[in-house]
Amino acid sequence: MQTDRIEKEDGRFRWRYEMSLFKNPTVFLNVAKALLIAVAITMVIIGFIFLIADGFSAESFKFFGKLTLIMLGIFAVLLVLGYLLYAAIMGGNYVVDFEMDDKILIHAQCPKQAKKAKAIGAATVVAGMLAHNRGAVSAGFNAAARSVSSVEFDSVKKVVVDKKRSVIKLRSIGWNEAYADGEDFDFVADWISSHIPEKAELVVKE
Repeated sequence: MQTDRIEKEDGRFRWRYEMSLFKNPTVFLNVAKALLIAVAITMVIIGFIFLIADGFSAESFKFFGKLTLIMLGIFAVLLVLGYLLYAAIMGGNYVVDFEMDDKILIHAQCPKQAKKAKAIGAATVVAGMLAHNRGAVSAGFNAAARSVSSVEFDSVKKVVVDKKRSVIKLRSIGWNEAYADGEDFDFVADWISSHIPEKAELVVKE
């Protein structure tokens, strides 16, 4: 649900968006993708070392396959429990402040939640170091450091418009997102679409 309507001041559009962490799966999916990539990289490294040491036999591949399934199961359980804890600490909502003009979109977690996110990130880094889990350490650093991000429209390569989830995704070097509802969503989507390069890919989900 959106808490503030879009307002224009000093040539920039500003709005605050409040999203339910339990009803909208966008944040959960983003976290899952990031952690899954970290787990996948870790498993590839472990598997490569294991297979070289033990030999590329059928039994080795079978054992590594079972190990991968176990790790994915553990990952899924920890992901769900961790996300529920995160959502509870954040009060069940994700609150973001946006600024936008004809050149750039700025995405900033509200100050109160940013402090909580940094504390969670720091705790994740410590836990990851104690457990010798490089994926957890990396995720913790990202959570602690990235409360504000931005994307310049002229560098955008792809835009995904998903009105059902109230999200507009922009890919430049990495991914960034804008959230809005109703008429505000249509305005933001149209504004972004009209300010990205003509060669940028535009995907509108039904």
